Amino acid sequence: MAGRTPPRRTETLTDSPSEVVRVPEGVISGFLFKVIREQIPRTQDELAVDLGIDKSTVQGWESGRRPLSSTRAGNLVMLRRKLILLGAPSGLVNLISLAMDADFVLSEILRFRPARAEVLEHPLAGWVLTRDTTHMIGWAVSEVLPGAVAAELSIPAARRGPVSTAPFLGQDMRARFFDNLRHTADLVESGGEETALLRRQVWYLSSYDRARDVAEWFGGMQRRGRIPSAGSGWSPRWVEARSVAAALARKGDPVLLRDFIARSITDNDDFEAANLNYWAHWLGLDSRPRTSDDFMAEQERPAWDASSLLRQFAIRLDRAGEYTICTSIR
Repeated sequence: MAGRTPPRRTETLTDSPSEVVRVPEGVISGFLFKVIREQIPRTQDELAVDLGIDKSTVQGWESGRRPLSSTRAGNLVMLRRKLILLGAPSGLVNLISLAMDADFVLSEILRFRPARAEVLEHPLAGWVLTRDTTHMIGWAVSEVLPGAVAAELSIPAARRGPVSTAPFLGQDMRARFFDNLRHTADLVESGGEETALLRRQVWYLSSYDRARDVAEWFGGMQRRGRIPSAGSGWSPRWVEARSVAAALARKGDPVLLRDFIARSITDNDDFEAANLNYWAHWLGLDSRPRTSDDFMAEQERPAWDASSLLRQFAIRLDRAGEYTICTSIR
């Protein structure tokens, strides 16, 4: 069923031209595929027989050596249908596309260390990530299980030996991921609104870093006056201030978030509407692709259902680890 795997691009990770390391391209979707197989449940041999493919193909998908994204579109549609017919949770199968999106962003960040003139070509500069894509990336770089995956799990994994709970991304790659994010943040920390989307998404993903100096790194930006204020009217800086406040709260410092809520949401209809528009997109209730943060300022009738958004808030009030903003308000 799998299509031909295109030649892998490689990235030189050191100054030595002879030392070349492959950038992973399918680790998140591959690990999700393994989770799906175990939920059916099937061994690799059994699933290969059910799908009519070689066991090596299943192994290649699960390890990321043969990314699911290299599978022909028609075969990928057929694969999804067969997995559901075999008993896979449809919710997990539906997450395959999101996992492939997360794989793309992850591999591009690992590969792309931009110069100042290239920052607008960064994968985070022109596409607004949703919660599920962001959490899929976080799964690989910090081993935090995405809520969308956890909600669909019903069968405990039956494996011998040490049990992996997250996509395998070596420590060197994790370090490179966060180092590249900091490099990009340093390039654009004093930029204008044209780089606000990139800046805020880089800062938020950086909050997944468990390095001891990450809090000091954020603190250094605060001391230099680089942490934005929301201002008196809506602008991309408002969203930037919101994301930074949420990122700091994830690192255990809720002060900026509480201040942001008090000064830049409460009793301001425009800001409250922008906050709801942001949540609707973040939670996937507004499924339209967004290439900038400007949609948050839209004043016309929203494209999302208010009762569905309220229901999402109510469901997640007890998921403190996943929804920092909700828990920080309490």
